[in-house]
Amino acid sequence: MHPVLLMAIFGAIIVASLLAAPRRASIEGFFGGMTQEGRAPGLWTLVLSQVTTWIFARSLMNAAILGYYYGIAGTLAYAAYYGSFLTGGFIVGRLRQNGAMSVQDWLGARFGGAGNGCYNLVIALRLLSEVFANLLVVGLIFNAVLEGSGTPAILIVALVGLGYSAWGGLSAALRTDVLQMIVFLVVFGVAFFFLIASPGFDLGAVVTAPGTSGSYNGWVLLVVALLQVFSYPAHDPVMMDRGFLADPVTTRRSFLHAFWISTLCIIGFGFFGIQASLVGAEYEGELIGTWATMFPAWVFGALMISLLVSALSTLDSALASAARLVVEELKLAPRTLNGGRVVMLAFMVAGTVLTLWGNATLFDAVAVSGTASMFLTPVLFVGLVMQRQIAVWAYFAAFGAAMIGAVAYLGRSWSIFAAILPEGHKYEQLLVICVVVLVAGFAAVLAGARRG
Repeated sequence: MHPVLLMAIFGAIIVASLLAAPRRASIEGFFGGMTQEGRAPGLWTLVLSQVTTWIFARSLMNAAILGYYYGIAGTLAYAAYYGSFLTGGFIVGRLRQNGAMSVQDWLGARFGGAGNGCYNLVIALRLLSEVFANLLVVGLIFNAVLEGSGTPAILIVALVGLGYSAWGGLSAALRTDVLQMIVFLVVFGVAFFFLIASPGFDLGAVVTAPGTSGSYNGWVLLVVALLQVFSYPAHDPVMMDRGFLADPVTTRRSFLHAFWISTLCIIGFGFFGIQASLVGAEYEGELIGTWATMFPAWVFGALMISLLVSALSTLDSALASAARLVVEELKLAPRTLNGGRVVMLAFMVAGTVLTLWGNATLFDAVAVSGTASMFLTPVLFVGLVMQRQIAVWAYFAAFGAAMIGAVAYLGRSWSIFAAILPEGHKYEQLLVICVVVLVAGFAAVLAGARRG
């Protein structure tokens, strides 16, 4: 696809998003997602918003890249993270039964401000990583279609995304998510139909493909995903925020629908990576350059539009959740429209600076944040499911174990960790780290638990 045409189509989607954003902003709409009539969002608004913010650009690229290297095992491993809609819906239901209206409500009542501070640190880092990673994909796409255009594209998308997000907050994110998800499904659906209808596509070969590096490490990563899938949604503020906007029945149904839709989309996108491995295509530029040589220009363009739309849809939701975190939970800014807008500006600037810094690692951000969130697994299972009281020291012990685990994975080449971690692929090391974090966390929490 010609770069000018790609930019024109994406520009039209941005304009449509601006038109879809609410014309008037209210404080309840900005922070609570209420419509202009004061109503909670409906079922399909929630579903489409959940899906489009979770199948964001980084996730689509990860699914395809893991499929390229590890075949169907890699794609299924990443798709397993979307079981978070099931575990997340379960956690939200239990929290609401306990009278809590956020994870912070529940944690604060049991572990005080310091306990909430640990959690808020983790989710603030996750929100920053979402802004960074999605802007990064925008840069990768535009550099692939026109060398040198990545940085200007990042700056333009950052400014436009900030513009309509700062105008309407969460209500703007919800309304534009619906439009963007419909566009994504149509465009991606066309590209996917071309893939499966092409003469060289063999479904049997795809679902049994080992990838270019063999399937073993893909299966290892699948086990990691299953270990992380209980805690993973609880540290995602975008998902958790949408768990408290509507009534319990609507919320539960939205999580179920979001699960199957997003899982199918992720597996479908993974097929493009698997197909690239089957035809012997060389890996080039996060697969973007590879696809440019594999498919007709219009199919390649459809894939790029899919990625760009998913990046844009996640940016506004991440900014809305950042505003809610800083204003309503941390109370570091006034609960006003301008207070929320200043927070959004700060997160967008920080994410953009990180993008321009030159770090291009996509999956490691998922692995690190997923490991950091694992302190929530024993805490939520013992405290929320088993209804036990947990000593504050046990909570901090589980948190400390998870933080050490996250740093160990990030710094696995450092001498202090290299001497401890077993030799092997980084996913094997990640699996060992996750098992140790869970064992240490459950040991501490069970030791510090008592009946309420």
